[in-house]
Amino acid sequence: MATIGYAQLPVPGGGDAPLGPAALAELATAIDPHLMQHVADLAERNSVYAGAPLHTVVTASNGSLWIKTSSSANTWATIWEPTPAWRTLSLASGFQAGQNTPQIRLIGTRVHMRGRIIRTDGGLIVGTNGIQIATVPADCKPQHVATSTAFFSMSGDPLIGAGRVEAWSDDETTPRALTFWSQDGAQDGGTVGTSWVDISGSYWID
Repeated sequence: MATIGYAQLPVPGGGDAPLGPAALAELATAIDPHLMQHVADLAERNSVYAGAPLHTVVTASNGSLWIKTSSSANTWATIWEPTPAWRTLSLASGFQAGQNTPQIRLIGTRVHMRGRIIRTDGGLIVGTNGIQIATVPADCKPQHVATSTAFFSMSGDPLIGAGRVEAWSDDETTPRALTFWSQDGAQDGGTVGTSWVDISGSYWID
C-alpha cells in the first residue's frame, strides 16, 4: 500500500486488493495522531492522553493548548493556558487581611502573591526569629525553601526595612508555611516590629 504526504498516510493503490473497511481503518489510525484532540480540562488530558504518542496536540474547553513532548512519559509543553484566578491565602491564627486581601496564584511553576497581612489584635508583627503568617495551598508548595522580598511599614527605625517571606515544608505532613523574617529595628521607644506585611512577590516551586 502506498503512502502519501509528510504523515505518510496509507492509501490503497490500483494493485491492492479491495480492502474496503480495513483500508479505511488503517487510514483513520494513521490520521488520528495528527488531529487536534479535545478534552474538558487538564485532569481529563492526563487521564486519557498520558500514553499518547509524541507530538499529540490536545486542547481543552477553556482554550488551553498542549503538545506532548515525550513518547514514554506524561510530559507536555504548554502552548497557551488562561491565567488562573487569584485565590485567597489561608492566614495563620492571629492574623487577618490588611488593606489588600492576601491572595496567591500558580502560573506554570511560578507562584505569585499579593496583599497585606496584619495582626488581629492590632499589635506589631515581630519577625526576628521568624513567624508563620500564612499557609500556601498544596499545589504552591516549593520543592525547596523559596524566598521572596517582604515589603512592610517603614515607620520608626529604618532597620525594619530589611525582611523576607519564605515558603517551605519539611515533608508532606508539615504545613506549607509562609514565614516572615525581619531585621527588626527599635521604634517607639524600644518596641520592635511592623504594623503590616505586604507579601507581594513570587517564587518558583521547582
